Amino acid sequence: MKKIGLYFGTFNPIHMGHLVIANHMVEFSDLDEVWLVVTPHNPLKKKSTLLDNHHRLEMVYRATEGYSKLKPSDIEFGLPQPNYTVNTLVYLKEKHPKHHFSLIMGEDNLKNFHKWKNHDVILKENDIYVYPRITKGQTEESRFDSHPSINKVDAPIMEISSTFIRNAIAEQKNIEPLLNAKVWEYIDLMNFYK
Repeated sequence: MKKIGLYFGTFNPIHMGHLVIANHMVEFSDLDEVWLVVTPHNPLKKKSTLLDNHHRLEMVYRATEGYSKLKPSDIEFGLPQPNYTVNTLVYLKEKHPKHHFSLIMGEDNLKNFHKWKNHDVILKENDIYVYPRITKGQTEESRFDSHPSINKVDAPIMEISSTFIRNAIAEQKNIEPLLNAKVWEYIDLMNFYK
Protein backbone atom coordinates (compact mmCIF):
# COMPACT_ATOMS: atom_id res chain seq x y z
CA MET A 1 0.00 0.00 0.00
CA LYS A 2 1.21 3.49 -0.81
CA LYS A 3 1.53 5.63 2.32
CA ILE A 4 0.10 9.09 1.84
CA GLY A 5 0.56 11.92 4.32
CA LEU A 6 -2.27 14.44 4.29
CA TYR A 7 -1.20 18.00 5.08
CA PHE A 8 -4.39 20.02 5.47
CA GLY A 9 -4.42 23.79 5.30
CA THR A 10 -6.14 26.85 3.95
CA PHE A 11 -2.77 27.77 2.34
CA ASN A 12 -3.76 31.44 2.28
CA PRO A 13 -1.08 31.69 0.89
CA ILE A 14 1.17 28.62 0.78
CA HIS A 15 4.67 29.64 1.88
CA MET A 16 8.18 28.22 2.19
CA GLY A 17 7.42 26.93 5.70
CA HIS A 18 4.67 24.70 4.32
CA LEU A 19 6.99 23.39 1.59
CA VAL A 20 9.90 22.74 3.96
CA ILE A 21 7.67 20.75 6.33
CA ALA A 22 5.90 18.77 3.57
CA ASN A 23 9.18 17.92 1.85
CA HIS A 24 10.86 16.98 5.15
CA MET A 25 7.96 14.67 6.04
CA VAL A 26 8.13 12.79 2.73
CA GLU A 27 11.95 12.57 2.69
CA PHE A 28 12.60 11.72 6.36
CA SER A 29 9.70 9.41 7.26
CA ASP A 30 8.16 6.29 5.72
CA LEU A 31 5.60 8.34 3.73
CA ASP A 32 5.65 7.84 -0.06
CA GLU A 33 3.86 11.09 -0.89
CA VAL A 34 2.44 14.14 0.84
CA TRP A 35 -0.82 15.57 -0.44
CA LEU A 36 -1.36 19.24 0.38
CA VAL A 37 -5.11 19.33 0.91
CA VAL A 38 -6.53 22.80 0.31
CA THR A 39 -9.34 23.28 2.82
CA PRO A 40 -12.27 25.37 1.58
CA HIS A 41 -13.45 26.29 5.04
CA ASN A 42 -11.77 25.48 8.33
CA PRO A 43 -14.51 25.50 11.01
CA LEU A 44 -12.12 27.44 13.27
CA LYS A 45 -11.36 30.24 10.78
CA LYS A 46 -13.48 33.09 9.46
CA LYS A 47 -14.36 32.31 5.87
CA SER A 48 -14.31 35.98 4.84
CA THR A 49 -10.51 36.15 5.22
CA LEU A 50 -9.91 33.41 2.62
CA LEU A 51 -9.10 33.88 -1.05
CA ASP A 52 -11.36 31.89 -3.38
CA ASN A 53 -10.66 28.15 -3.38
CA HIS A 54 -9.33 28.07 -6.95
CA HIS A 55 -6.77 30.82 -6.25
CA ARG A 56 -5.37 29.00 -3.22
CA LEU A 57 -5.29 25.71 -5.14
CA GLU A 58 -3.49 27.42 -8.03
CA MET A 59 -0.83 28.67 -5.61
CA VAL A 60 -0.35 25.15 -4.21
CA TYR A 61 -0.01 23.80 -7.76
CA ARG A 62 2.62 26.42 -8.54
CA ALA A 63 4.49 25.84 -5.27
CA THR A 64 4.70 22.04 -5.69
CA GLU A 65 5.82 21.97 -9.34
CA GLY A 66 9.13 20.18 -9.41
CA TYR A 67 8.47 18.20 -6.21
CA SER A 68 7.49 14.75 -7.47
CA LYS A 69 6.41 13.51 -4.02
CA LEU A 70 4.26 16.56 -3.15
CA LYS A 71 0.76 16.67 -4.66
CA PRO A 72 -1.88 19.41 -4.50
CA SER A 73 -5.35 18.15 -3.59
CA ASP A 74 -8.79 19.72 -3.95
CA ILE A 75 -10.49 16.64 -2.49
CA GLU A 76 -12.46 18.70 0.05
CA PHE A 77 -13.91 21.13 -2.50
CA GLY A 78 -16.76 18.77 -3.32
CA LEU A 79 -17.48 17.67 0.26
CA PRO A 80 -20.08 19.26 2.56
CA GLN A 81 -18.89 22.34 4.45
CA PRO A 82 -17.63 22.98 6.99
CA ASN A 83 -15.10 20.22 6.38
CA TYR A 84 -14.25 17.77 9.13
CA THR A 85 -11.13 15.65 8.77
CA VAL A 86 -12.88 12.44 9.82
CA ASN A 87 -15.34 12.78 6.90
CA THR A 88 -12.57 13.52 4.42
CA LEU A 89 -10.67 10.42 5.58
CA VAL A 90 -13.72 8.19 5.04
CA TYR A 91 -14.16 9.61 1.52
CA LEU A 92 -10.47 9.17 0.65
CA LYS A 93 -10.43 5.55 1.86
CA GLU A 94 -13.43 4.75 -0.33
CA LYS A 95 -11.92 6.50 -3.36
CA HIS A 96 -8.36 5.14 -2.90
CA PRO A 97 -8.63 1.70 -1.22
CA LYS A 98 -5.00 0.83 -2.05
CA HIS A 99 -3.61 3.85 -0.17
CA HIS A 100 -2.98 4.17 3.55
CA PHE A 101 -3.64 7.73 4.76
CA SER A 102 -1.89 9.47 7.63
CA LEU A 103 -2.29 12.98 8.97
CA ILE A 104 0.45 15.57 9.24
CA MET A 105 -0.01 18.22 11.91
CA GLY A 106 1.92 20.66 14.03
CA GLU A 107 2.58 19.97 17.68
CA ASP A 108 0.28 22.89 18.57
CA ASN A 109 -2.64 21.16 16.80
CA LEU A 110 -1.93 17.91 18.62
CA LYS A 111 -2.56 19.65 21.95
CA ASN A 112 -6.09 20.51 20.75
CA PHE A 113 -6.70 17.27 18.89
CA HIS A 114 -9.19 16.06 21.54
CA LYS A 115 -11.53 18.86 20.33
CA TRP A 116 -11.66 17.47 16.76
CA LYS A 117 -14.81 15.70 15.61
CA ASN A 118 -14.41 11.92 16.21
CA HIS A 119 -10.72 12.30 17.09
CA ASP A 120 -10.76 8.82 18.67
CA VAL A 121 -11.84 7.25 15.35
CA ILE A 122 -9.09 9.15 13.50
CA LEU A 123 -6.47 7.93 16.00
CA LYS A 124 -7.69 4.34 15.82
CA GLU A 125 -7.55 4.13 12.01
CA ASN A 126 -4.73 6.51 11.02
CA ASP A 127 -1.19 7.40 11.94
CA ILE A 128 -0.39 11.01 12.75
CA TYR A 129 2.96 12.57 11.91
CA VAL A 130 3.70 15.54 14.14
CA TYR A 131 6.23 18.29 13.43
CA PRO A 132 7.54 20.54 16.21
CA ARG A 133 6.21 24.04 16.84
CA ILE A 134 7.15 26.73 19.30
CA THR A 135 3.98 27.06 21.34
CA LYS A 136 3.47 30.05 23.61
CA GLY A 137 1.71 29.39 26.87
CA GLN A 138 1.20 25.68 26.20
CA THR A 139 3.77 23.80 28.21
CA GLU A 140 1.56 20.93 29.44
CA GLU A 141 2.23 17.47 28.00
CA SER A 142 -0.17 16.50 25.27
CA ARG A 143 -2.44 13.62 26.25
CA PHE A 144 -1.53 11.99 22.93
CA ASP A 145 2.27 12.13 23.24
CA SER A 146 2.65 8.42 24.03
CA HIS A 147 -0.14 7.13 21.76
CA PRO A 148 1.11 4.39 19.38
CA SER A 149 -0.43 6.15 16.35
CA ILE A 150 1.53 9.36 17.02
CA ASN A 151 4.87 9.72 15.22
CA LYS A 152 6.93 12.75 16.18
CA VAL A 153 9.23 13.77 13.35
CA ASP A 154 12.33 15.81 14.07
CA ALA A 155 11.53 18.39 11.38
CA PRO A 156 12.81 21.97 11.16
CA ILE A 157 10.81 24.43 13.26
CA MET A 158 9.14 26.86 10.87
CA GLU A 159 7.54 29.90 12.45
CA ILE A 160 6.34 31.57 9.25
CA SER A 161 2.60 32.19 9.13
CA SER A 162 0.27 33.00 6.27
CA THR A 163 -1.21 35.78 8.45
CA PHE A 164 2.23 37.38 8.77
CA ILE A 165 2.70 37.19 4.99
CA ARG A 166 -0.73 38.70 4.24
CA ASN A 167 -0.10 41.54 6.69
CA ALA A 168 3.40 42.18 5.33
CA ILE A 169 2.09 42.38 1.76
CA ALA A 170 -0.60 44.82 2.90
CA GLU A 171 2.19 46.93 4.47
CA GLN A 172 4.17 46.77 1.20
CA LYS A 173 7.07 44.83 2.72
CA ASN A 174 9.28 42.65 0.55
CA ILE A 175 8.56 39.08 1.63
CA GLU A 176 9.58 37.33 -1.60
CA PRO A 177 12.12 35.04 0.17
CA LEU A 178 9.25 33.53 2.20
CA LEU A 179 7.35 32.42 -0.91
CA ASN A 180 8.03 30.13 -3.83
CA ALA A 181 8.88 32.39 -6.81
CA LYS A 182 5.86 31.19 -8.84
CA VAL A 183 3.55 31.81 -5.87
CA TRP A 184 4.93 35.32 -5.42
CA GLU A 185 4.45 36.03 -9.15
CA TYR A 186 0.82 34.92 -8.92
CA ILE A 187 0.10 37.00 -5.79
CA ASP A 188 1.73 40.02 -7.41
CA LEU A 189 -0.07 39.50 -10.74
CA MET A 190 -3.47 39.13 -9.05
CA ASN A 191 -2.81 41.98 -6.61
CA PHE A 192 -3.77 39.81 -3.62
CA TYR A 193 -3.61 40.81 0.06
CA LYS A 194 -3.07 44.54 -0.64
